Amino acid sequence: MGRLTLVTGGARSGKSTFAEKLVASFGDNICYIATSIPFDEGMIDRIKKHKEQRPSDWDTLEAYEDIHLHIAKRTGNYDAYILDCITLLVTNLMFKDMPDYDTLDFDGIEGIERMIAEQIDLMVQAMRLADDNVVLVTNEVGLGIVPENKIARVYRDIAGRVNQQLGNLCDDVYLVVCGQAMHIKKGEVIG
Repeated sequence: MGRLTLVTGGARSGKSTFAEKLVASFGDNICYIATSIPFDEGMIDRIKKHKEQRPSDWDTLEAYEDIHLHIAKRTGNYDAYILDCITLLVTNLMFKDMPDYDTLDFDGIEGIERMIAEQIDLMVQAMRLADDNVVLVTNEVGLGIVPENKIARVYRDIAGRVNQQLGNLCDDVYLVVCGQAMHIKKGEVIG
């Protein structure tokens, strides 16, 4: 039976490195789901470095939307999947229709959050049906100060709730700090 594992941590905590080692322990045939959009030279360079660091025989799927459909098409083709990262997926979904968050009212923000939560639910359902091992990487966004501007607060709140949602739905959760992984949830799904 496949396991869903969430790996969280701060920026440059070592979470991706840990997650890649963890997913490699499930076998050699890995699908890497990259959720980043290369929007500037810095991001293009960062994506290139990530690709160079992981094994060249891993398949790469670049997507941030409708992950459940991509998983359904690939069921049984891989030993495991790694999705890096959930917080970029959230960012891309938040901005795909380019809303003006400074003028967006509470109902508008709630609608966007519902859409993102539905995408996450569909993704997890597809991963459970596929019965493959999956490692999800996310940034821990709740350990800092309250952001000064509205859009940053909205992002932090949505990403934090998505992380809670995934923490409840995943079998295992690891927190990576200073390159050290702590296994903070083992076993049964809560949600």
